[in-house]
Order: sequence, then C-alpha cells, then structure tokens
Amino acid sequence: MRELFSEQTIETRVKQLAAEINADFAGKAPILIGVLNGSFIFMADLVREISIECEVDFIKISSYEGTSSQGTVHLLKDISADITGRDIIIVEDIVDSGLTMNFLMSRLEGAGPTTISVATLLFKKEVARLTFELDYVGFTISKDYVVGYGLDFDQKMRNLKGIYRLDGQKKSEEKG
Repeated sequence: MRELFSEQTIETRVKQLAAEINADFAGKAPILIGVLNGSFIFMADLVREISIECEVDFIKISSYEGTSSQGTVHLLKDISADITGRDIIIVEDIVDSGLTMNFLMSRLEGAGPTTISVATLLFKKEVARLTFELDYVGFTISKDYVVGYGLDFDQKMRNLKGIYRLDGQKKSEEKG
C-alpha cells in the first residue's frame, strides 16, 4: 500500500468542505444523507465541523463486490426522513463510475426535495459518468483502488486513518 492522503491532510480538507457547506446553506437546515458503509467516517467528521442546523440520515446501497462493479444497484436500507421540500446533501466516500450516484440522484429527486447537493471525499473524474456536477469534492484521484478512512477492500481496512492506494490487486471500478 502507498499512502495518498494522511490523516492531517484529510482533516484539513474536511474542515474546508464543511466551511463551504456552512456558507452555502447559511440560514437553512439541510438533511445530510450518508451512503453506507463507506461514508460513515467522512460523514461523522464532516457533521462535527458543520455549524449550521442540520439533520442526518443514512441510505445503504450495494453496487460492487471486491474491486469490481456489478453494474447494478441494490437498495439495502432506505432513508427514514421525509425529504419533500427540503435541502439534501448526499455524503459519499467516493464517486467512481457514477453508477451509485446517478441511481441515488434519480431516486431522491422523485421525492421532491428543494435541492440536492453531493459532497464526496474522493472523485475518480477520469472514469465517472455522471449526469450532473458534484458540489463538494475533497480530492480528485486516479482510477487506482483505494482503502482507509471508511473505504474498504471486502469490508476490511476501513479503520486506517489515512487513505492508501491498494497495490497488487486487480484494478477496476469499485463503486458509484
């Protein structure tokens, strides 16, 4: 493994993203919807830095196994909040192919929120096929498979404090 982002670098960037969200949503109370499992660490750190009123909810989807995308999205846990007429911020650990994010955007738009924004810690711009622009991006990275800070390899290595490129594994799309 090779470290891409240290714990301190991530902490600094999360604080910057929170400051942008605080400014953009001043006077509002958005619902932050974390995409499980990967986003839980990023979501917790981000929420602790947000100073405006906000709510938190989670959704769980699956679109990959190991390091390869399955090409389909499965909803495993839906949100519980009523998002009609609300400002929504989807919080994701990584946007890779765009499959999961396109699915989420379409699904949530159907519930009639006022706005939907996306905050992602990592963005694989060169492979993403999104139907919209991302609002808050922590870091743009190459298509290498990464682990740590919530990102996993078969549910392992989420607990690493930094983000690392995983060497020696077949490189392919991880998730949307």
